[in-house]
Amino acid sequence: MAIAYRDFAPKMTSARTLLKAEQFESFDDAVAAANLWIEAAAPDLLGIETVALPNIWRSVEEGTADASLNAAAAISTWHQFVRVWYRTGTG
Repeated sequence: MAIAYRDFAPKMTSARTLLKAEQFESFDDAVAAANLWIEAAAPDLLGIETVALPNIWRSVEEGTADASLNAAAAISTWHQFVRVWYRTGTG
């Protein structure tokens, strides 16, 4: 057996413009997506956590799976998301 995870981050609903910051779904939307996946996939759950990371949507970052995020930027935007840990049948 091996462990795996799946992340449920609020999706960007509108990109940044000159006069307006980018917009995202709510954290409740991410929780709802996690609940739907858990119900449909019925994984062997190990744990569920809330994670907060900076700048995951920047073009130079790799999203929630990026191991090295730049929090020292002049303007850092922190995002929270749901991470579901589960066992897989392989490994």
